[in-house]
Amino acid sequence: MTTSETRNCQNCKQDFIIDSADLEFYKKVSVPPPTFCWLCRAQRRMAFRNERFLFKRKSDYSGKDIFSAFAPDSSVKVYEKDVWLSDLWDPMTYGRDFDEAKSFFEQFKELLHSVPLKNLNVVNGVNSDYVNNFTDPKNCYLTFNGQGAEDCMYGNGLGGVKNCVDNSHLQKSERCYEGFWLSSCRNAIFSSQCESSYDIAFSKDCVGVSNCFGCVGLRKKSYCIWNEQYTKEEYEKKITEYNLGSYAAVQAMREQARAFWLKFPNKYINGLQNTDVSGNYISHSRNVRNSFLVREGENLRYCQYVQETPASKDCYDYTAWGAGNQQIYECTACGLGTNNIKFCYNVQEQVHDIEYSYMCQASSNLFGCVGLRKKEYCILNKQYSKEEYVALVAKIKAQMDAMPYLDAQGRIYKYGEYFPAELSPFAYNETLAQENFPLTKEQAQASGFTWRDAAQRNYTVTKPASELPDNIKDVPDAITADIIGCEHAGSCNDQCTLAFRVLPDELAFYRSMNLPLPRLCSNCRHFARISQRTKLQVYDRECQKCKDPIQTSYAPTQPEIVYCEPCYQQEVA
Repeated sequence: MTTSETRNCQNCKQDFIIDSADLEFYKKVSVPPPTFCWLCRAQRRMAFRNERFLFKRKSDYSGKDIFSAFAPDSSVKVYEKDVWLSDLWDPMTYGRDFDEAKSFFEQFKELLHSVPLKNLNVVNGVNSDYVNNFTDPKNCYLTFNGQGAEDCMYGNGLGGVKNCVDNSHLQKSERCYEGFWLSSCRNAIFSSQCESSYDIAFSKDCVGVSNCFGCVGLRKKSYCIWNEQYTKEEYEKKITEYNLGSYAAVQAMREQARAFWLKFPNKYINGLQNTDVSGNYISHSRNVRNSFLVREGENLRYCQYVQETPASKDCYDYTAWGAGNQQIYECTACGLGTNNIKFCYNVQEQVHDIEYSYMCQASSNLFGCVGLRKKEYCILNKQYSKEEYVALVAKIKAQMDAMPYLDAQGRIYKYGEYFPAELSPFAYNETLAQENFPLTKEQAQASGFTWRDAAQRNYTVTKPASELPDNIKDVPDAITADIIGCEHAGSCNDQCTLAFRVLPDELAFYRSMNLPLPRLCSNCRHFARISQRTKLQVYDRECQKCKDPIQTSYAPTQPEIVYCEPCYQQEVA
């Protein structure tokens, strides 16, 4: 009996191992083993996920100006979401017969560029026009990829949060600013990887703490500064002296905090209450391997950004979303109770038994469909009986092996591979792929991805960032009328918007939290914040204390100290 196989990735040309657990899963979901390694599979899926970028374009239905995840020069058709979800049009009218003389992916590409797509993927949004990839947002602005947020701005990976600004990967938290991977926190600023804590600042890896400043690795402590104990009165006096309403003071404190954090060991994996997991940023999960940014997962492998609860189970190669899914393979942005779906993008809301489909809802037994809602037994948007459907799907899978799709780089796509990257309607540099696998324009195009150059901006900066008041107490109400120049001025590789505005509600938040105005646009702030995330690779290393072997996503070249679990537990207070 074969327990593992070694294959050569047809994309990166590196050998990779398919072990017995992998083979068992592939058999369970009736797919052949992959021909891309798991990292190349993740990169390919992420190239189909525009999570954060919005464009102004015309609706192909009404001609009205709308905001959309699809750029105006994208070759797909786009309807406003309310129209797309209505009975004003019928995606079944685009149905077509399967052509045995053409490869399946050629035919799917033609369908994808014919059927209108919805401009944004928002479920039950309230007063949240500038939001995408979100369920139940209320009074939110430029928040992306989450479930349940109220009165939030400039965030991604949010779940059950309120009144938060500039955060990434928050769960059940309130009044947080510039936070990363926080859970059940309140009044937390410039803090990272903390849980069940409140009134904290510039702190990392703390659990159950309150009134802590610049602390690392503390448990159930209060009134601590740089890990030193103070009385309540001493603590409050010291915090006042730090003058956190000043931009200069905050920047100096951030630098001091980053240097202080590096003095303390990191657990080989960031997460709490896990059993048998590997990767990073995993919490309350079990049997989750080579995965990242997962909450309450079970039996997952090669998954990323599966953060929305309830738990997702028994999934492989699944990127983005969650919310009660089972038996998913090679899918992107699928969620809300999906079961047994393969090779799909944005298939959602109580769907099952679907393959190679794009933006379908509340359906079952679909193959190669686009934009269908409440349908079953359809192929390329054409209706069949159950018996006809089963027979034709088997025939198409055989044809996909006999007549595979060949992309411009010579990569072969038979049944069992995700969509070829060149079918993505998004440019590489506006997708999750660029965040996790950054490429230059030349590298992306050479690999078969498209690229979007920065658009010309038609506004004039009225106030350079250098002219902003240093302290929030000196900021006038009139600042909300200014167009502020981003400090980066387009010199970075972070999709800089060159300028930004401070909204009235945003200004009120900064004042209530005694925080200075930012000097960077929201895109540059986002990329600066997520730069603290480790990459998706997993490395074989040694614990830097006991020398036992560990698997960690902290690269050997990174400056952080990395310990195994027992050594780390000896260090935390």
